[in-house]
Amino acid sequence: MNKDYFAHTSAVIDEGCVIGKGTKIWHFSHIMPNCEIGKNCNIGQNVVVSPKVVLGTNVKVQNNVSIYTGVICEDDVFLGPSMVFTNVINPRSAIKRREEFKTTLVKKGASIGANATIICGNTIGEYAMVGAGTVVTKNIEPYALVIGNPSRQVGWISEYGHRLEFDQNGEAICPESKEKYKLKNNIVTKVTS
Repeated sequence: MNKDYFAHTSAVIDEGCVIGKGTKIWHFSHIMPNCEIGKNCNIGQNVVVSPKVVLGTNVKVQNNVSIYTGVICEDDVFLGPSMVFTNVINPRSAIKRREEFKTTLVKKGASIGANATIICGNTIGEYAMVGAGTVVTKNIEPYALVIGNPSRQVGWISEYGHRLEFDQNGEAICPESKEKYKLKNNIVTKVTS
């Protein structure tokens, strides 16, 4: 079998998964059947990618993350060390609820901090940032910065990961990229020329 990705010898790659060119899978990780991992992803140590999970291009999964069935991560998503996804609202050991798995969508460019917990059935918007240890119990707006348990929005964040300070006209500039952003009706958009 010709493979265009790297997998450490201790990683387990099940039949029937699709793994993109340039992806790296590290020590003791388990890639289960019928999942899709895009190009140039990095799957850290001790990661489980469950059946039917979809990871886009350039997704970075840090150590000790379990990505359960029902999770979809678009391109350029960052999953911090030991963060947690769920896929059932009311799990019980003695009751099978596989038909009740909820979809969790992590949109392009979003970052989830270390030890955060994402309750299933929610969407994390484009370029949102979920702080370390945060518990997400509802949808997160694009470019939102959220922290706490339960999560609460404390600001807005640029595509480069900097806090945006909006002026009285609802305009802000990322200090690193110098890209401009507009806040109107509680919606942030990047200004394109």
